[in-house]
Amino acid sequence: MPGTRRSGNRAAGRRRTLRYALPAIAALLVTGSVWTAATALLTESEPLAARRDVEAVSGDPAGRSHSHWRQAGPHQVEHLRVKVLEALPHDPTSFTEGLEMKGGTLYEGTGLAGRSSVRSGSPGKPPTVGTGLSAPLFGEGITLLGRTLWQLTWRDGIAIERDATTLRELRRLPYPAEGWGICFDRLKRQLVTSDGSARLTFRDPRTLAKTGEVTVTEDGRPVTSVNELECADRAVYANVLFTERIVRIDPITGAVTASIDASGLLHADELVPGSTLNGIAAVPGTDQFLLTGKFWPKMFRVALVPAQTPSRTAR
Repeated sequence: MPGTRRSGNRAAGRRRTLRYALPAIAALLVTGSVWTAATALLTESEPLAARRDVEAVSGDPAGRSHSHWRQAGPHQVEHLRVKVLEALPHDPTSFTEGLEMKGGTLYEGTGLAGRSSVRSGSPGKPPTVGTGLSAPLFGEGITLLGRTLWQLTWRDGIAIERDATTLRELRRLPYPAEGWGICFDRLKRQLVTSDGSARLTFRDPRTLAKTGEVTVTEDGRPVTSVNELECADRAVYANVLFTERIVRIDPITGAVTASIDASGLLHADELVPGSTLNGIAAVPGTDQFLLTGKFWPKMFRVALVPAQTPSRTAR
């Protein structure tokens, strides 16, 4: 029967296709295993440098809508620049380590032993609430979790949980790593921390226990000196220490999806020894950010635009 002959021909064709395809599939699997193993070895060889009230929120409760975000494909890095929308006063004595905004309130954590603090108030105005850390504690990054705030210390081995309104200390937990940056990924309900290496470490927001990590890479190469962090719009924005660059990171893969040029925000005569870009806070309800730095006399409200677009429209 014609129908039987056609069925037999199709079955024979499938057997021939499978016979020829199996060796190729096996070769690909072997090659993939070798590549995966090599990648794992390279990743492991990268050395390390240097809650009570967790919001059960799906997405970004602040309603941020970062329209510049686009999912980058493999090896595709978007090049952006900052467009200055407004310049605001900033305490030039602040050794800024962490910056975050909730509603109309800006929170800032500062460092240096004997001079560390955490404070809050309206952007561009003197803080209305603040508290210091006694020496030898060296304050580092901060992040908000609803009614509480975490503050890291650099090499003191502790993290401090505070009341977000009064900034009163609630408790201290051991922190067996160098504290650099920290932000709260509300979508996954996890903390993201940095230690100055090329790694982002994920932590439980109540206990600070490590739950995972990822290596930050750009075009396949590790990006070291990852410092202050901001979680926004399903991405992690990070200052790269001692540079005028911010990177946007995919927290799932660790891949840099955007390199942001923040150079030239201050004039040369506004810089002092120790001045460096460090401090990024998403402005709730917008696609804008507040940027500042250690010992900076100004803070800038900026938008992120394609690199070829003129970036300075206000000072």
